[in-house]
Amino acid sequence: MQWKELVHNPHLQNLPYKIETNQWGQIVLTPAKNRHGAYQSKIATVLDDLLDEDGMIVTESAIQTTQGTKVADVAWYSAERWAIVEDEFDSSVAAEICVEVRSPGNSAEEMKLKRELYFTAGAMEVWVCDTQGRVRFYNPAGELPASALVPTFPKQIKL
Repeated sequence: MQWKELVHNPHLQNLPYKIETNQWGQIVLTPAKNRHGAYQSKIATVLDDLLDEDGMIVTESAIQTTQGTKVADVAWYSAERWAIVEDEFDSSVAAEICVEVRSPGNSAEEMKLKRELYFTAGAMEVWVCDTQGRVRFYNPAGELPASALVPTFPKQIKL
């Protein structure tokens, strides 16, 4: 199934799930708790406060990957990349920063795979926020002590 079909399917609107596709085009639904959404909102707000640059922060950003469409919980696109993807159903290039808020059901292997998929799609950094609000920063070479793109971003998100 193509992402465009999912976006327009009336039966899939307003579901309390994160919808993604896998490498076979199958729909993957991931239920999320309110805490998950609260971390998304807080991360987007803090990121917006810290970035003075032109660009766009997007929550639930659909990104084409080699294994289907994945949805970053929060993403920051530079103005240049945003101009490319703003009218696409699922971004043909990943945002420079892709953030995943980990749910209790997410495995470490799943998070590692998502990082790899986002990097392959063009992300410069992938951040992972755990269920306690601790944020870890990665670039294609591995884990970073802090974000290179937003060095003052906190390592702990408090709700």
